[in-house]
Amino acid sequence: QVQLVESGGGLAQPGGSLRLSCEASTSLFSSSDMGWYRQAPGERRELVAHLSRSGATNYTDSVKGRFAISRDIAKNTVDLLMSDLKPEDTAVYYCHATRREGLNYAHYWGQGTQVTVSS
Repeated sequence: QVQLVESGGGLAQPGGSLRLSCEASTSLFSSSDMGWYRQAPGERRELVAHLSRSGATNYTDSVKGRFAISRDIAKNTVDLLMSDLKPEDTAVYYCHATRREGLNYAHYWGQGTQVTVSS
């Protein structure tokens, strides 16, 4: 069943802002570290921001000071607020969840949402 549903994204001008939201199933949200990845055409998928269950955050260097990841426990959502957007932020953004299942870590992905930064 679908466990991660993304919303938001779209077209923004350089210097603008967008908010991505990811809604997770209750069981997945409560037991997982969450994050956002992105993949530009011809590029590898890269981690953008990570939020652990303890609340610790981690960002890739290129978005530090511009992007912020947060969660709403009541809504089972993880948001990515993107500010001061640049053309190089253009990519498909994916919500990600990972948790321990038995001896291994399981990974879950959203369907992806397009972000385009262009004037």
